[in-house]
Amino acid sequence: MEILTFTPTAQAAEDKNLGKCSDKLSLLISDLKAREIPEELVGLINEQVSQANAASGSPAAQRRQVRKAYNQIMKLLSAKLKLVPKGYYRTTFMPLGMVALGLPFGVAFGMAIDNPGLLGIGLPIGMVLGMVIGSAMDNKAAKQGRQLDVSL
Repeated sequence: MEILTFTPTAQAAEDKNLGKCSDKLSLLISDLKAREIPEELVGLINEQVSQANAASGSPAAQRRQVRKAYNQIMKLLSAKLKLVPKGYYRTTFMPLGMVALGLPFGVAFGMAIDNPGLLGIGLPIGMVLGMVIGSAMDNKAAKQGRQLDVSL
């Protein structure tokens, strides 16, 4: 079975936000067509694409439907095939590094110097550590061929 093609509506050319969402979904579909996808996932992806193709109404309603289809397809791909968009791990681990690594470091540093005003010094350190860890995971995913090029 082949993955269906997404055809944006005529309003996508007029509405900038709808056009952006439509372009992103089109990029995802074209990237998926170049990959080997199991048949059961192709059926689920086609279901989402057909719902996005059938979107009608105001541009805002169409945009919601296209975004919903894109998000559902990305959830399927990440859960079943471990496929992620470029920069996924970096943007995921940056706030985690701030909270899980930076905040405890800042609290410990502030208490060690006995200056609670230095509590926030750990946040940028944790942010950098999270970005480094996420970038390393992104590079690993790229080497394994698990990254999708859906950036505009």
